[in-house]
Amino acid sequence: MKPMSLGLIVALLGLTVSCSEPLTTRETGAAIGTVGGAAVGGVVGAAVGHPGTGAAVGGALGLGAGALIGDQIQALQKRQTELEKQLKSSQSELENQRKELERLKKASKEY
Repeated sequence: MKPMSLGLIVALLGLTVSCSEPLTTRETGAAIGTVGGAAVGGVVGAAVGHPGTGAAVGGALGLGAGALIGDQIQALQKRQTELEKQLKSSQSELENQRKELERLKKASKEY
C-alpha cells in the first residue's frame, strides 16, 4: 500500500478516535465504509497496478455506502426509540385505568 493510502487510513482513524463527542451511527458507518472501501480498493487497485487510485475510489465509494447504511440504521433506531416511548406511555395509561377500575369496583360495593 502506498504511503498516501496508508496516510488516508491513519488520518480517518485518528479523526474517528479524536472526536470529543460520540459519533452518530451515520458518521460511524461513513468512517467504517471509508476505511473498508479504501482497503478493498487498494487491494483491487494493486492487482491492476494502481493501488493509490484504487484506494481513493474505494474510499469514496465506501464513504457513500457507509453513510447511507448508517443513515438507515440511525433512522431505524430513532423509530424504535419513538415506539418504546409510545409503549411506555400506553402502559402507564393502562395502569392508571386499571387502578381507576379497581377504585370504581370498591366504590360500587360500598353502596
